[in-house]
Amino acid sequence: MTKAKLHLTFPKHLVSEPVIHRVGAEFGLVTNIHRANLEDRGGWVILEVDGTDEQVANAIDWLAEQGLKVDRIEG
Repeated sequence: MTKAKLHLTFPKHLVSEPVIHRVGAEFGLVTNIHRANLEDRGGWVILEVDGTDEQVANAIDWLAEQGLKVDRIEG
């Protein structure tokens, strides 16, 4: 199992979408929000995900395809 911490930047049009729920459900990941700041104009979330290397990699690709900026936080 891999545990990854991600910094997700949400554009305005995705703030009200259930992106975190979808990434957990569609890729079989356990998700945990560490911090977040979301407003109508956009925002960010620090999200920890647990899964296999492949699940995490596929989820990161999917999040980027949806229009989020995804940065992996080391440490």
